[in-house]
Amino acid sequence: MANPPRLQIVELLFDCDNTLVLSEELAFEACAELANEILAKYGKSARYTGPELMQDFVGQNFRGVVTGMETKYGFQLSDEEREGYVKQEEDRVIKTLKAKAQPCVGANEELAKLYESKKYGMAVVSSSALRRVVASVEKVDQAKFFPKDHIFSAATSLPKPTTKPDPAIYLYACEKIGVKPSECIAVEDSKSGTLSAVRAGIHTIAYVGSYHDPSKAKEVADMLVSNGAKVVMNHWSEFEKCLAEIEAM
Repeated sequence: MANPPRLQIVELLFDCDNTLVLSEELAFEACAELANEILAKYGKSARYTGPELMQDFVGQNFRGVVTGMETKYGFQLSDEEREGYVKQEEDRVIKTLKAKAQPCVGANEELAKLYESKKYGMAVVSSSALRRVVASVEKVDQAKFFPKDHIFSAATSLPKPTTKPDPAIYLYACEKIGVKPSECIAVEDSKSGTLSAVRAGIHTIAYVGSYHDPSKAKEVADMLVSNGAKVVMNHWSEFEKCLAEIEAM
């Protein structure tokens, strides 16, 4: 009996924050400062540290953070106010990332091998604002691996801005690149990102290498698998193995 055909993977789609670039903690430090200014303005006593905001809203862009705070704390911004804060946050975070961002350990080496092999197309698919994503990959010398028009942002690229776990940005990226979701593999580090890719019909690798605590990494890995990720990658050196595992499914 003939073996079943292997999956034909042609495109690799990478989340940015804490998947390609160690940016999440830096970004949430800047986000928390602005989030607390919003809470104070609306008379709310709650305050966030960067890690606390990250725990509540990891994987979401600042528009998602603000909307979540409005729901949680019972206040309402006008659309104009909300977009003004989104722009402020973008400027603050980009300034921080340009100064301090580092690549995820091993990411650049794997991207270089993939780029040189020319076997797969590669794109970045993020919730974050496009200017922020571009600033991040440029800072850590990754921009050279991706066509400029293959960096996608749920906050900026779509006709109507959204955030993961909405699958819209992955579906949009596939349409613009000209591939089917089933022909792609996504790499994600968060629940919202994993759900976005899985709901789009994309085979997903759960990356947990940015979690310093092994028990936290295991907890997140289990959670991402329970939300549809096919395999777990603990370090970028495991990418080739994870890719082969999915292609053999």
